[in-house]
Amino acid sequence: MHFLVIGAGKQGSACALDLLGQTATKTVILADKDVGHLPAFLDPWRGKNLEPLQLDLNDEAAVKAAIARADGVCCAAPYFFNAKLTKLSIDAGRHFCDLGGNTEVVLEQKAMHGLAVKKGVSVVPDCGVAPGMVNILAGEGIRRLDVAEKVKIYVGGLPQHPEPPLNYMAVYSLEGCLDYYTTPSWVLRNGKRTQVEALSELEELEFPAPWGKLEAFHTGGGISTMPFSWEGKVQTMEYKTLRYPGHIAIIKPIRELGLIGNEAIEVEGVKVRPRAVFIAASAPVLVKPQAKDLIALRVDATGLKNGKPAGTRWQMVDLYDEQHGVTAMMRTTGYSLAITGIMQLDGRIPRPGVFAPDEIVPAQPMIEDLAKRGIILEETAL
Repeated sequence: MHFLVIGAGKQGSACALDLLGQTATKTVILADKDVGHLPAFLDPWRGKNLEPLQLDLNDEAAVKAAIARADGVCCAAPYFFNAKLTKLSIDAGRHFCDLGGNTEVVLEQKAMHGLAVKKGVSVVPDCGVAPGMVNILAGEGIRRLDVAEKVKIYVGGLPQHPEPPLNYMAVYSLEGCLDYYTTPSWVLRNGKRTQVEALSELEELEFPAPWGKLEAFHTGGGISTMPFSWEGKVQTMEYKTLRYPGHIAIIKPIRELGLIGNEAIEVEGVKVRPRAVFIAASAPVLVKPQAKDLIALRVDATGLKNGKPAGTRWQMVDLYDEQHGVTAMMRTTGYSLAITGIMQLDGRIPRPGVFAPDEIVPAQPMIEDLAKRGIILEETAL
């Protein structure tokens, strides 16, 4: 198998690492505008199966040439490139998966379904942890029920050792995090698709010691197109982000004061974006390269089976990999992307077309492949 991984940031590098560790992988081309600062955990593969490639995604000819050299494309580039890269991959007859995260872009990709079928190409957007892993679990939970009544999904990337003022550290782009804090969340209520305000409907969950109580609230993007796909088939569906208690009490007033807004304002004769100022001011506090993170996850699907209440819960707390220096966010996101790309090439994703993860990725093989990588999803009946 020959892979092109687009995006050499944290998630793309983790995806490349996982692909390189598979015996069936012959080559991994890791492409980015800057490949001069790849993480140390990729050093053993340099000059062997790994080829760093400087690539400008605005150079269509160069992108086409890179895609033509691979059997499959795993994309960890910013989401606004995904529709264009999907089209180029389909045109080239190459399988494509990405980290997604923007519902409107995914709907653009799904509009290319017919073209992908005609070319015999598999396209799976939203292949990280959320969206991605949680969608696959939720879809499996729904299919196990005769009547699916409620799907509740919770995910949080957190520091193992929280520190004030926010008890949070940036486990991915601060810009992306703040985007989710300000974007309405798609949910299902009474079987109908609607939107709710980000940071709303605060609740508390209990996770195993030593993590204990976490708070949960709505954020945008976490389940992408699931409310569109399952409308009329599930009564209640929602996604909430997990944080340590007290986070929402600080970040919500910051948002209400306009300090993370995206619209430019004039300050002393200069146009500035409040969010850009907030990120510049807070990054020294919230970006902690040496700190160890965790990913907490819970997916509940409940309803009726044979006329009786039934359901399934999947729960996970995954930790920073100290041996390889790979964060929990990189593991759960980058490895999930890699597994999806492998499934596209080895036939476990058998049908061509553009499908969301919950529509096409087989849950049990995904769970088993994650377990081989030490990412353990504990399943209990509800």
